[in-house]
Amino acid sequence: MGILTDDTKRVVRQQRLGFIATVCPDGSPNLSPKGTATVWDDDHLVFANLAHNSACEINVIDTFIRKGYRFKGTAELLNNGDLYDEIKAAYTTVRRGIQRSGLSAKGYVLMTVTMAAPLVSPGYTPGKTDTEMRDEWTGYWAGVQESNS
Repeated sequence: MGILTDDTKRVVRQQRLGFIATVCPDGSPNLSPKGTATVWDDDHLVFANLAHNSACEINVIDTFIRKGYRFKGTAELLNNGDLYDEIKAAYTTVRRGIQRSGLSAKGYVLMTVTMAAPLVSPGYTPGKTDTEMRDEWTGYWAGVQESNS
């Protein structure tokens, strides 16, 4: 068994948006939303495109219950080779649970996860349950959608 649990895999696969933090060549932080992150195997996440520093962190949150996970590790940029071809095939066809058919990139990142930890919104501090949190945020997003119609 690897570092990724069934629940961490479920959250990564279910949510369509994660935030990936890296460090730019000048040392400044870089935070980027990615809709391409998914589980590769029990110890690796994969996403499209990263050009520099190999240290990275991915945060994936269920926006309705305001819980998720943070993953720290090292990233390897793949631009060619057997593993690149396998990942590219997984992104351009539905394989390994990756539901991003049609997406092809010049490079893919294979992140070796060295730490996975839960993320929980401070909104739980007053004793809210997952159901109460989901109801609150479902109502919020419904209101946003209504006001944008």
